Amino acid sequence: MVICRAKNYNELSRKAANMICAQVIMKPDCVLGLATGSSPIGVYKQLVKWYKKGDLDFSQVSSVNLDEYKGIGPQDKQSYRYFMETNLFQHINIDKSHTFVPDGLEPNSTEACEKYDEIIGTLGGIDLQLLGLGHNGHIGFNEPAPVFSCGTNCVDLAPSTIEANKRFFAAEADVPRQAYTMGIGSIMKAKKIVVVVSGEDKASILDKVINGPVTPEVPASILQLHRDVVIVADEDALSLVPDAG
Repeated sequence: MVICRAKNYNELSRKAANMICAQVIMKPDCVLGLATGSSPIGVYKQLVKWYKKGDLDFSQVSSVNLDEYKGIGPQDKQSYRYFMETNLFQHINIDKSHTFVPDGLEPNSTEACEKYDEIIGTLGGIDLQLLGLGHNGHIGFNEPAPVFSCGTNCVDLAPSTIEANKRFFAAEADVPRQAYTMGIGSIMKAKKIVVVVSGEDKASILDKVINGPVTPEVPASILQLHRDVVIVADEDALSLVPDAG
């Protein structure tokens, strides 16, 4: 596990985007695992900026997103498909038919999860997986649990996750209670993982992820066992691990 320290969110975003940029340049037909939420927005803005300058070509890239709310369609402004379209896909030359997000409208959880695992397998796995970090240590929507999940699964969102996401909805009652998420096992199969973490409110959980025991009660702690993980975090997020990075 490599800790990359950034002064602030903007520097964090540039450093993480540079790693994705390098992946695309080294392997133009790579498979990118992508994340949503507030943490990666700066990363996507930087990638779009470099694309518009002519520094990047996404025409051969495929992507798989970590998760999607169950019961929400791709045209819904709160869906993660919509998030990816507005923050990245519509601004670059990626082939939309090569971008994948779990099917939130598939009511049969088993079918939705098996289909998504099949898609990842058909693509040959993930070359670089971008992750954020939840306040309770979740990655994707893999919440604290008695055991680590393997493949794509349907999860009940933790109260802390619902609380964190309610700012995107008109009311807390509108936040979906379930989501389809790529499993811990699938994430760990990615060849490289880049985690972006910003803010003092993430300092406690980031300390547990880096220095605590590997436990499914802190899902992201399993990243300690991956052979190629880079955590890109700002000084506030690393305030409890001052010697890191």
